[in-house]
Amino acid sequence: MPSAHESNGALPEILDPDLPTGTYVLEPDVVAPLTARVVTSHGAGEHRSVLPFTGAPLATVPLSSPDDVAAAVGRARAAQTAWAAVPPRERAAVLRRFAALVLDRQPDLLDLVQMESGKARVHALEEVLYASQLARHYAVAGPRYLAPRRVPGMLPALTGTTVYRRPVGVVGAITPWNYPLAMAVSEPLPALLAGDAVVVKPDPQTTLTALWVAEALEECGLPADLYLVVAGAADAGRALVDHVDHVVFTGSTATGRQVAARAGERLVGATLELGGKNGLYVADDADLASAVAGAVRACFASGGQLCVSVERLVLHERIADAFLERFVAAVRGLRLGAGLDYTADVGSLVSARQLERVTAHVDDALARGARALAGGVHRPDVGPFFFAPTVLEDVPDDALCATEETFGPVVSVRRVASDDEAVAALNAGELGLSASVWSNDVRRAQRVAARVQAGSVNVNDGYMAAFGSVAAPMGGFRSSGQGRRHGREIVEAVTEAQTVAVQRGVRFGLAVDRLYGLGAAKAAPVLTAGMRALRALRRP
Repeated sequence: MPSAHESNGALPEILDPDLPTGTYVLEPDVVAPLTARVVTSHGAGEHRSVLPFTGAPLATVPLSSPDDVAAAVGRARAAQTAWAAVPPRERAAVLRRFAALVLDRQPDLLDLVQMESGKARVHALEEVLYASQLARHYAVAGPRYLAPRRVPGMLPALTGTTVYRRPVGVVGAITPWNYPLAMAVSEPLPALLAGDAVVVKPDPQTTLTALWVAEALEECGLPADLYLVVAGAADAGRALVDHVDHVVFTGSTATGRQVAARAGERLVGATLELGGKNGLYVADDADLASAVAGAVRACFASGGQLCVSVERLVLHERIADAFLERFVAAVRGLRLGAGLDYTADVGSLVSARQLERVTAHVDDALARGARALAGGVHRPDVGPFFFAPTVLEDVPDDALCATEETFGPVVSVRRVASDDEAVAALNAGELGLSASVWSNDVRRAQRVAARVQAGSVNVNDGYMAAFGSVAAPMGGFRSSGQGRRHGREIVEAVTEAQTVAVQRGVRFGLAVDRLYGLGAAKAAPVLTAGMRALRALRRP
């Protein structure tokens, strides 16, 4: 049922308060100002999003043509020049205000995220808290990331060398539907802090949340045209890659390869977080109560529609039966629901297409001999796209849910006899985004983690410890992406490194010129002696 709350500021109520309880309809006064922010000439048609909880229409959003995308980048580029001249600490102040605003507007924002994505409120809350934490981090640490860095020069005391970070210009962000708020800020906020402008192309289903971010940032003091939103599908995404100075993309590996290829042709940078088939290993000495609770969260957060969600449980054979007894009982007890409150543990899949994919993976596994220990069925009694949290055992290696990312509330079980077997299982396949290792012996778990080929490995946590550590880089190995979000790394990705070397002492410069003027044969011994002196002094 809709949450009852009051608006906390200028942005109006999300839901129509006059509608009957249980009716989910967005206020026209909310939708119209947001959709008016889409950069469009109104010649590219419209997209009607649906409410995943019921399948009913949610909002109609005007689409952007490729020419509209080019125009948006042009507007952003014109605004970026003045923004780059603003001191980093003043740019950081916008992020600091945004960090507070998303918490102040939490009830309305939770409603919007739930209604576009279909996730349970507890998982929408993760997005709100993440957005605030990320903004606060870059507001505090961002100016340090951008500060000029002194490095050793060619000659001690005579050469002063400084590395500066210069904004690349316009950053294009192509964001997915599964985390509409988190992905609308993950790379855009550090890019804005760095002095770049941003053009965001969200998935058509979740455009309103990105538009909310644009409106909120301007309310926090961001000048116009520095965070623009274009709406559309593949053609808008391709146009964005064709015009920006750096592209960030979160989505499938197949599409990521296309984005990387086009960015490479244009010689612009690309930060890509792609698919994951993430595994969670429970060692024979793990605390089972903690491991079960953590595994439930890791497997079914946002209905499994999470890049770092766990889809493979790897269990040491000594504890497998005991773990599964508790785990399956916990999974069967999860509450599915469509309420805009905290009564549901798991929400809906986002669309009929996603339901079709999850159903196909489960049916394929069962047809090949797998057993469903829990779930395995569509739940239309709850809503059109709901699927029961599912645990599968005896899944053949060639089953779809063993070889492909399911991206739904489905996890398979594999038993192993040792840490070595567990590492081999975790490293199977071409994807290496995230992993999890559970053991009471933290040093043992860290040794296992060091052998796992994944960009993030959580010890005694499912996924949030690494994802929430926004000062640390996050990304994938192998076919799970390139580049990193979070930390200093994303700031460096959306800036260019410029080296300025100052040679002190005009007379010394003249002496060097005279030395070279003597000819290479005479200059070589002198220069070699200088290098040996530096080595003796242990100069870097």
